Amino acid sequence: MALEINKLVGGYSQIPVLKDVSFDVQPGELVGLIGLNGAGKSTTLNHVIGLLRPFSGSIKINGLTIQANPEEYKKQIAYVPETPILYDELTLREHIDLTIMAYELDHGEAWQRATKLLKLFRLDNKLDWFPANFSKGMKQKVMICCAFMTKAKLLIIDEPFYGLDPLAVHDLLDLIEQKKKEGVAVLMSTHVLDTAQRYCDRFVLLADGKVQAHGTLDELRAAGDHAGESLDEIYLHLAKGDRDE
Repeated sequence: MALEINKLVGGYSQIPVLKDVSFDVQPGELVGLIGLNGAGKSTTLNHVIGLLRPFSGSIKINGLTIQANPEEYKKQIAYVPETPILYDELTLREHIDLTIMAYELDHGEAWQRATKLLKLFRLDNKLDWFPANFSKGMKQKVMICCAFMTKAKLLIIDEPFYGLDPLAVHDLLDLIEQKKKEGVAVLMSTHVLDTAQRYCDRFVLLADGKVQAHGTLDELRAAGDHAGESLDEIYLHLAKGDRDE
């Protein structure tokens, strides 16, 4: 499996936000990480990409841990954050070159992939622009291009739809489908549950730092006697139940 999280306990300082979180993401599938604000989604992603150190438990990507082999572990991941992170002093062209160097990609092949992505998102005529010239949506598209031009085996995508126009959302979903066909594993955190229901293969539902349910939509329905209900309805039942306890 591409990503395996086992009994993860973690958070910030010494406060455990995540409590025995376990799930996996297989090659060629899109798993939706679903939860209300404060449920632990971003904390989970920050542990996977290595920004936080687990209190206990383990995270493996294709059998690698960040503790044993940090460089190879990180090369397995491409990350699209919720808030775009760009270098003010670098042009778009230089961001692409930086990505190529960071992942040690073949320069010519990587630029061929990047050029296709830049054309798709209508950024190919803005290679000499600086981030100050970009709107939030354009910055998000730059992050998507930099992530999808790599050969990473695991894509981590955090709330990707905010700031994107409808055409860009459609293009992003098509790119995810292409990556899945190439055997790439995709973990996507999102509040847009109707889109998640249509495109995700499985779901991990977080509440209060715990995995409340996981599986396909049919499995979630069967586990909670939610026959015929949407993902949105299933999650609301779980979230309200957790809040009322």
